Amino acid sequence: MTDPRELQLAHGRLAALAWGKRGAPTWLALHGWLDNAASFSRLAPRLVERLGIQVVALDFAGHGHSAHFSRSAHSPGLGDYALWDYCHDVLDAAESLGLERLTLLAHSMGAGVACLTAAALPERLSRLVLIDGLGALTTEAERVPGQLRRGLLAQRRAPSPAPHYPDSKTAVAARVAGGATPIDADTAAPLVERNLLALKGGRVGLRTDGRLVRPSPVRFSPEQALACLGAIRCPTLLVEGETGILGDSERACVARLALKGLARRVLPGGHHLHLEANAVAEVADTIAIWSDGTGHSAEE
Repeated sequence: MTDPRELQLAHGRLAALAWGKRGAPTWLALHGWLDNAASFSRLAPRLVERLGIQVVALDFAGHGHSAHFSRSAHSPGLGDYALWDYCHDVLDAAESLGLERLTLLAHSMGAGVACLTAAALPERLSRLVLIDGLGALTTEAERVPGQLRRGLLAQRRAPSPAPHYPDSKTAVAARVAGGATPIDADTAAPLVERNLLALKGGRVGLRTDGRLVRPSPVRFSPEQALACLGAIRCPTLLVEGETGILGDSERACVARLALKGLARRVLPGGHHLHLEANAVAEVADTIAIWSDGTGHSAEE
């Protein structure tokens, strides 16, 4: 498989990895929370080969090799990350690449960002391909004060120092042991390796901004999130893992119903099925077949 090209976008604010020929129809790929562009390192080359496209996978702000949000000593909350802030990462990257119409390939939190972008700017979206994620995390009205309290108190505390490890193998093991969703070492390795920073004495640390683990002071309500899904107008494919995070929960079922015309495929694999060695080929086949059926456009 072809090694990716490193890109700098948005005047150097955003880092990215690109697979495929320059000038080919471009899909922007959006990773999940605490992941990075390497999330697509096994899927993107397969899509490039099948569809003749270019895949540009972003590191969201605060993740991977992208810049962290600036800090402010006078306003502790400034510089923290909200889900909708990442919509600007998408739009800034699109501007850097000269893309007016977008196909977004998005996993987990990235799928939430893609849905918000598609809802707010439907004229910009050609197609959505979502992987084990749909819409935004929500907070019911009666729980808003508690959510706000947790977020405000967390913002006023200094971020914890970035963890460091004796070597990359230990860092991968820590991701496996402490991940928000189950992941094995082979699947986690590309994500961890892109996120490592060499330290003195041969040790390695994480590039990730520690503020990313703070609770959000404000989230959409369930009604607001469903309204956003209902505003999406472009063809949308949702690829879920059989042991992923959506399944048949009430929230997931309601969300799927809100997005009219959604095509859903459930495949063997977990939350990171697009990065799992035994699952990625079927994910690529599923996306390629659906994409060909929606009419592949050179305008993207």
